[in-house]
Amino acid sequence: MEMTVQLTIDCSDPQAMVAFWSEALGYVPEPPPDGHTTWRAYWAAIGVPESELPSGAGDVPESIIDPAGRGPRVWFQQVPEPKVAKNRWHFDLKVGGGRDVPLDLRARRVTATVERLVEAGATLLKIKDEPEAGLYAAAMRDPEGNEFDVV
Repeated sequence: MEMTVQLTIDCSDPQAMVAFWSEALGYVPEPPPDGHTTWRAYWAAIGVPESELPSGAGDVPESIIDPAGRGPRVWFQQVPEPKVAKNRWHFDLKVGGGRDVPLDLRARRVTATVERLVEAGATLLKIKDEPEAGLYAAAMRDPEGNEFDVV
């Protein structure tokens, strides 16, 4: 049996999350299925009632995909309630290159990514600089407050 995996993230502003996480993950907004000019046109064609679509949805993607086809599709599902507690899961963006890469080079790579993601709307929570443990990482939040790490 073949299986694919989709990560669904509840949020209040799918388009903002698409923009941020496309930048963070190197993904691209998912184009509508073949033959459809927008997601709304696709949903209408398959019979999704207008009442089930969030207001303003469908003209821009609410999902992102890995352009190389390796990672899972990520769908940002609009929900009415805000995030209220710490995530039970989080992304680790592994940009440093692993322990075979010198710590100073990993730190520069992490710092460059942190700066890029702050520009894109993330918030830096703290830097974990522990040279004795061979660790340099950053704890961050995306635009809606979801925690993630850059290592």
